[in-house]
This record gives sequence, structure tokens and C-alpha cells, in this order.
Amino acid sequence: MTKFILILLIALVFEAIGVVFLSGGLNQIGEPKTINATEIMLLIKRGATNKNILIGVFFEAIFFGFLLYLLSQKDVSIVWPLTALGFIITSLAARIFLKEEISSVRWAGICLIVLGAGLVTWSAKQKEKEPKEQPRASTDYGVR
Repeated sequence: MTKFILILLIALVFEAIGVVFLSGGLNQIGEPKTINATEIMLLIKRGATNKNILIGVFFEAIFFGFLLYLLSQKDVSIVWPLTALGFIITSLAARIFLKEEISSVRWAGICLIVLGAGLVTWSAKQKEKEPKEQPRASTDYGVR
């Protein structure tokens, strides 16, 4: 499980880097002035050529590769809740690199999410410790 958690944490760092770059790029390209096809196409063009958005997509793709590996190793009901740890890493990255203000209420919410992820992990450990049930011999010989 230690190897799994280490790979998960590395993946979540890539995700946080990607999200920070995506956010920075989206702030750079701005919002459409009006909602029409021409303006939307210009916005898409600006986004598709924005260096920060492209770097962000690259790091998110790396995260996705790690996620595919993790999902091949463990149940999705274990892996997906544990990605909640990314909320801490991403929030810290947003605080440090984007200078975002994060209120104590928001931190409390993040902690509750991570606590839930911890409970999921604990339940997986408990499941591994439970003795496997032996199949019972059937007394029903198909006769009714």
C-alpha cells in the first residue's frame, strides 16, 4: 500500500501543477465579450494557443496516465476517494503560486473531504484483514 500511496501523491502533484497552469491560462485568455459563435471560436483559439493552458493540459494528461495505472491496481472505490488528497495539494499550490486567499471554512471543508478519504482507506485495510469465507457445501441437489 505504501508504493500505491507514493504513486498517488506523485500523480496528485502533477494534477495540482496542471490545475495551476490551467487557471493561470484561463485568466490570461479572459471571458468572451458576447456569447456568439464568432466570439466563442476566438476564445477557443486563444485557449488552444495559450502556453499555460497547453502546459496545464500536459500535466493533467500525466496525472491521467498515473490514474489509469492506479485504477488497474486497486478498486475504483479506493482510488477515486483517495484523489481527494489532491484538494490539499492543489489548494496549497493555488495559495503559493496564484496567491489565492483560502478561508478557514474552506480549509475545514477540505479537511472533511480528506477525512472521508481516510475512512475509505481504513475500510479497505479492514476488508483485507477479514478472514475469507469458505464456500458452504450445498445440500440442494437441484431437486425441488
